[in-house]
Amino acid sequence: MVAAPGENMRVNGDRLWDMLMEMAKIGPGIAGGNNRQTLTDADGEGRHLFKAWCEDAGMTVATDQMGTMFATRPGTDPDALPVYIGSHLDTQPTGGKYDGVLGVLAGLEVIRSIDDLGVKTKHPIVVTNWANEEGARFAPAMLASGVFAGVHSLDYAYSRKDPDGKTYGDELKRIGWLGEEEVGARKMHAYFEYHIEQGPILEAEEKQIGVVTHCQGLWWLEFTLTGKEAHTGSTPMDRRVNAGLAFGRILEAVQEAAMAEQPGAVAGVGQAFFSPNSRNVLPGTVVFTVDMRTPSQEKLDRMRARVEKAAADMCAVLGVDCAVEAVGHFDPITFDPTLVGRVRHAAEKLGYSHMDIISGAGHDACWASKVAPTTMIFCPCVGGLSHNEAEEISKDWASAGCDVLLHAVLETAEIVV
Repeated sequence: MVAAPGENMRVNGDRLWDMLMEMAKIGPGIAGGNNRQTLTDADGEGRHLFKAWCEDAGMTVATDQMGTMFATRPGTDPDALPVYIGSHLDTQPTGGKYDGVLGVLAGLEVIRSIDDLGVKTKHPIVVTNWANEEGARFAPAMLASGVFAGVHSLDYAYSRKDPDGKTYGDELKRIGWLGEEEVGARKMHAYFEYHIEQGPILEAEEKQIGVVTHCQGLWWLEFTLTGKEAHTGSTPMDRRVNAGLAFGRILEAVQEAAMAEQPGAVAGVGQAFFSPNSRNVLPGTVVFTVDMRTPSQEKLDRMRARVEKAAADMCAVLGVDCAVEAVGHFDPITFDPTLVGRVRHAAEKLGYSHMDIISGAGHDACWASKVAPTTMIFCPCVGGLSHNEAEEISKDWASAGCDVLLHAVLETAEIVV
């Protein structure tokens, strides 16, 4: 294995920042961020820009049947498996300019910097834009990488519907990004993902680089509570079948389940729909999703069991029907120790402050880890704010993490002298 190049090798931070700002013009939000949800016209426009940039850099761009994009810089060995760098260009409805986008465009900047330096690698390097990472429009999140890793079937993915009833498959065709390549046919030598932390730890600890060692496991449990619609003013308290009351009690049970597993466990409810959602009608139906996460498999299993039992018991007392469907899941992930070590070594060699960290959010790297050695690099974000139009990072932070990515990728792709 050829060692990574010396400390003087850096990316062009200004060029990376310019790409971030140019991409942010597509699908602007209403408060300085972005609304570039999966398979919207804005998503299509962002894809075209990314493809043009990649082709300008001499890369070939392919698209698979889920709409995931792969931009390839060839290596010197035609039989060597590629090193992949990936993340996503889709955003939340009120998303920031960096979540996901940083990782994709940093991958492109790595390629541009390698070209500038005239470096050749044994292994090809592929920059990937995974489709539907966010899951904001089509649940579950990380859908395309999940199909790639064999977690979901293609038919299942195509059947996912947005709130308007439009399916993933139909919308993929509509925007013109349905590729012919079989999903998951590619083989990976290694996978790197660079991402904003989406939490406050790195900034608070004044660290430039997060060396991601693990990713929390996750359950998304969608509850459908069915009671009886009734007038709030004329229905006696002892004759109500109140789905709203059941929801409130389950919400408290979710809090208690997470608190019972401290430290290192979180859970909450961020989405709920009341029907008919009228101020003077008791809801006949309440649908909501519980999000629970922890890096411990045992804690994750206990939290799910505790919440489901509490919900069943509370609903039985109130006469409310309770149905539960798991709409998102992955087990806790331990990233590849060799790749983690390369990220840490790169940060040390470059003189960047760093610390080991566990990802609190799910990423495409979670599914990629099922098919290849995988790791992540984190960039600090101001106040830990993410999934918010006010999300912010600095140019220096972005460049530092991209420098580390460059060195770790080159060590893995093997420089040809």
